[in-house]
Amino acid sequence: MKQLKRKTGIFEAIQDPFQQFFKTEASGGILLIIFTLIALIWANSGWADIYSSFWSKKLTIGFGTFQISETLGHWINDGLMAIFFFVVGLEIKREIVSGELSSIKQASLPIAAAIGGMIVPALLFVLLIGDGGGKEGWGIPMATDIAFSLGILTLLGKRVPLSLKIFLTAFAIVDDLGAVMVIAIFYSSGIVWSALLVAGILIIILILLNYFNVNTIPLYIVIGVVIWYFFLISGVHPTLAAVILAFTIPQNRKVRGDVFVRYMKYNLDKFGSECSGDLNLTKNQLKAIDKMEWLTSKVQSPVQSLEHSMHGFVAFVVMPIFALANAGIDLTPDESGLFNPLTNSISISLVFGKLIGIILAVWIAVKLGFGSLQKGVRWIHLVGVALLGGIGFTMSLFISNLAYNDAGILNQAKLGILIGSLVAGLAGYLILKFTLPEEVAEEEMR
Repeated sequence: MKQLKRKTGIFEAIQDPFQQFFKTEASGGILLIIFTLIALIWANSGWADIYSSFWSKKLTIGFGTFQISETLGHWINDGLMAIFFFVVGLEIKREIVSGELSSIKQASLPIAAAIGGMIVPALLFVLLIGDGGGKEGWGIPMATDIAFSLGILTLLGKRVPLSLKIFLTAFAIVDDLGAVMVIAIFYSSGIVWSALLVAGILIIILILLNYFNVNTIPLYIVIGVVIWYFFLISGVHPTLAAVILAFTIPQNRKVRGDVFVRYMKYNLDKFGSECSGDLNLTKNQLKAIDKMEWLTSKVQSPVQSLEHSMHGFVAFVVMPIFALANAGIDLTPDESGLFNPLTNSISISLVFGKLIGIILAVWIAVKLGFGSLQKGVRWIHLVGVALLGGIGFTMSLFISNLAYNDAGILNQAKLGILIGSLVAGLAGYLILKFTLPEEVAEEEMR
């Protein structure tokens, strides 16, 4: 076996945060699959009525005369998912400011892939559905589920080049931004402008806090919750408030990396100089610990710190609960049959629309000189990743809830999402499994 090159410190600094992000998303994707199966089994078992009635139970939150009463399903989709969208917003901001989308050269191919992967599936859906019912669901096949798609890549282990993982993550994040814009513009109705005006004033306050580099995160969160409420009553979907809040969180950190290293060494030396066998620490040691804790809290930007601390909760709590509440599809054929026009249109658009749109857009971008394929990545690998982009699941289910009010039509749409995501995920996995090399260079893996 050939001796592999040693990784440089610079590359490790870039690779390690991404690998940590990848592992969280991938593990969350596997858990998402488990809870999806639980929801499907529950909804098609003898306890199906319990499944439906459970998510329809009313839950009232508030105090005094101020109360919000919604079904448990609505609280999950409008409230709990706001946390998901908040983390999505943090991811997007980080990538734009200092990540894979921070320069035109880095962002060109992922942006092209995302644009193609949104436009073509939507157009294909409209073409396939024709004059049939369900046209308003054109936004459903535009979405890509990062957790599920990265979960599939996990099954291929170290054979997947890091550049391919980064490409998939980057275009999925741009895709999320596009989905958020679609939700805000096309899936909001009956706007109450007075409520939206109040929300707008509060957003300006958050922007000013950011401008003056106020890093008191609880203040942002409290104002953000109030904005969420005014979005809720305004008619604009409240999850958009979470994304806007994320974009106002400060990116700058209080302590530079070199300053952090210097003062941490100083305080560690100070702590170590008074080490003894006593059970209690000295006053100087306690002061050194306090200073090191302060340095640790300030060396991370608020955006990165929040994203890091909330990723696990979103991946392992929010998304599985969302899947449990929304993936319970009744698989019993109705009068239109199991495979009806709406189901077929969504599943075909997710698989072939994403594949054609992503590959065509990337090919055009490469031919025009906007970017090039990374070393070790072939076009057939992009075909596999493009198919994984057809795993719409979380965001597609979310948009379907906004697009359809009729329970029967919604069930058909969810079935299309499930079938399309399953076919796209399986096809993408098989293509990558049989085309990726058995080994990749160490600089392309962990």
